[in-house]
Amino acid sequence: MYHVRFRDPAGSIRDGEYDPATDTVAFGGEAYALSDPAIDVLAPSEPSKIVCIGRNYADHAEELGNDVPDRPLLFLKPPNAVASHGDTVTVPAGKDRIDWEAEFAVVIGEQCKAVDAADAMEVVAGFTCMNDVSNRDDQNREQNWVRGKAFDGAAPLGPVLATPDEVPADASVDLRVNGETKQSSDREHMIFDVPTLIEEITTYLTLEPGDVIATGTPEGVGALSDGDTVEIEIEGVGTLEHDVRVP
Repeated sequence: MYHVRFRDPAGSIRDGEYDPATDTVAFGGEAYALSDPAIDVLAPSEPSKIVCIGRNYADHAEELGNDVPDRPLLFLKPPNAVASHGDTVTVPAGKDRIDWEAEFAVVIGEQCKAVDAADAMEVVAGFTCMNDVSNRDDQNREQNWVRGKAFDGAAPLGPVLATPDEVPADASVDLRVNGETKQSSDREHMIFDVPTLIEEITTYLTLEPGDVIATGTPEGVGALSDGDTVEIEIEGVGTLEHDVRVP
């Protein structure tokens, strides 16, 4: 099953069931075409926090000259970082390198703490796409990565929430910039899988409904330019698309 959060023509925020065959979302007996300009597709949840995983693909760690961690490397993105499918993300001005990072994202369905890996999928509402937009200039100068990772719009999410049964265990993860493939991998190349990440995170943090875990990016990150169009496609989920503005 697929869900889409959207703003209907009256301006009300709705959570409807999405039909990929017709590209429509149904709510309250009405069906809306997502191509309708009167419909705004919103991020699939309103997270209190996004817990991100660094270096969760060995090839990405290698391309940045970093070691593979012996436990999940955690950092946070706040709610202000959330952007939606179809948005134009304005990145910080005056930077030499703002990178794309395609990520397989997990949306939490219930409040949870101290979750065992064996039970972890019980707290998952579904999966979506995310771009971990990264300001390398400042990331490389600081330890907590606030300037590098937490700026406004630094976490485009969407377009849908796919329940776990819709998404293969080896789902492909691809990113295109202006139609050219830049990243191509799959879930099976993660160092730490989703249940392991949930167990580790909830050892320290309480996760709330709607919170997001961004599971890391594969090899192939690169610099964004003004006017770029980014597409992140995850098998079984769909394609998140957004534009980029460099002031």
